[in-house]
Amino acid sequence: MDDVFETTRGAVRGFRAADDVVAALGIPYAAPPFGADRFRAPRPAPPWSGVRDGTAFGPVAPQSAELPGAPSWRPGDEDVLTANVWTPAPAAGRLPVLVWIHGGAYTFGSSAQPDFDGTALARTGLVVVTLNYRLGFEGFGHVPAGSDADATVPVGVDVDSDAGAGAGVYVSVGGDAGFDPYVSAGAHSDAATDPDAATDPDGTAPPDNRGLLDLIAGLRWIRDEIGAFGGDPGNVTLAGQSSGATAAVCLMVMEEARGLFRRVIAHSPVSPFHTREIAASTTREIAAAAGCEATPAGLASVTPQALVAASDQVVDAYRCDPASGSRHYDPSLFAPVLGGATLPVDPLTALAKGAARGLDLLLCHTTEEYWLLDAVGSCAKLTTDGQLDRFAADFGLGGDLVEGYRSARSGAPVPGAAVPDVHLALFGDLLFGEFTHRLAEAHAAGGGRAHLSVFDRRRGGADRTAVRAWHCADIPFAFGNLDDDRLSFLVGGAPGPEDHELARRMVRAWSDFAATGDPGWAPVADTTRRTAHVWTTVDQPATDRHPLPDRALWATTDFPLLRP
Repeated sequence: MDDVFETTRGAVRGFRAADDVVAALGIPYAAPPFGADRFRAPRPAPPWSGVRDGTAFGPVAPQSAELPGAPSWRPGDEDVLTANVWTPAPAAGRLPVLVWIHGGAYTFGSSAQPDFDGTALARTGLVVVTLNYRLGFEGFGHVPAGSDADATVPVGVDVDSDAGAGAGVYVSVGGDAGFDPYVSAGAHSDAATDPDAATDPDGTAPPDNRGLLDLIAGLRWIRDEIGAFGGDPGNVTLAGQSSGATAAVCLMVMEEARGLFRRVIAHSPVSPFHTREIAASTTREIAAAAGCEATPAGLASVTPQALVAASDQVVDAYRCDPASGSRHYDPSLFAPVLGGATLPVDPLTALAKGAARGLDLLLCHTTEEYWLLDAVGSCAKLTTDGQLDRFAADFGLGGDLVEGYRSARSGAPVPGAAVPDVHLALFGDLLFGEFTHRLAEAHAAGGGRAHLSVFDRRRGGADRTAVRAWHCADIPFAFGNLDDDRLSFLVGGAPGPEDHELARRMVRAWSDFAATGDPGWAPVADTTRRTAHVWTTVDQPATDRHPLPDRALWATTDFPLLRP
């Protein structure tokens, strides 16, 4: 069989990822976002002649990270807005589509990571698509302007009573072409720095959340092209993990994404969002480190490489300064920016008001999220009660919450709990666990269907030794990619039979949800109780499980969504 797919932009030749799966990699879904298109909404990909080779992943977005098994960014790599497709072979008609958004603190990562190989999921009858998108300052940095159109576009509420996919109350952002994920393509310049590139021809400011606009452009490409790969554009599930999960949840409440997908899978969504004021302050810090003005022309005058290096410099400064507030503990400079045309309000607020009640939502978090960040040296080490109290104060957390965690983690009076253990448990629930549960509650309260789950697999390998149910450990299971040696650190070594059995169950849950909206357990019905499906291996006793975040402890906490 000649594995060539005809898209409206040109033909692409894939390859056999397995006897029964064809993959086509590195397909442009939008034009390179540099030169004249830098800091702008994505433009349509230019057409190509002949048959494009689809046997290798496209370049990754600008970043300094070097991840195992994935390509690194090289200065000059520009064609970063690409899609990868895995589809069953032979084609079986219009199949459900699962679209993956990788995580990485909006700063690093790519669709080429070995965790995200779509072969196993495609074997269940899905067409799997993974997307690259702009990261770091290029994708989520705020580019100010004297006349900031993104701040002044009127915002209203559009009520749609249609019961179809995505029906509900959506935040309306108007029809300004400056914020359309696909605007008319202009001449692309190969120049790395173009001072005029930061302002659209009509004089409007560059949009915030350009990485989210990239993802919407990718979804529009899927709508238009996925039929050529055997997929059903009317049955699309958007999935992501960590910042990728939060991006997916943001798209649930963005008008530009309306009608492009029917369901969302969000594993370990991360909670911080930034106001425009916070984002502008971050821009000033990065510009100072880069030696440029914090203006559209100033920022466009330095290379993407310089802004990556400047961002890393700012992160290092926070990491070294315990007095720098909440960013000290695990510096992350970027998050979705609220208050402008692209994302007027945060998803918790919008979901609770029914903004996506026509979309199904499947949520999951792990029970030991932050132990991974500790293991890789990403977060600050807290060893004293005074440091823990300062951590709580920097995040605005009440003393009762900290004392409750101390007691719960020790199983004894407060003095018995180890500070690092309490810190990691509290931090993990603050950024991931509690936010996951609140998203489920908000969506259910707004009239949507939300299925909640928790990953708590803590025995692994042939010898069934203790492993951590930490951040990212669930994803190789859900993708069915346990046997890749490059993932052994994440999953705690070589998998045993019990691990493969768990992976089969998780792959099936994702596949069933993408096809029908039912992962195999009931949606959240009572938002006053904490209940969730628990993912463990069959040999892990019920007594050896971590508790869910304590509802009573968090109920009185003003959840700090907005913070640097």
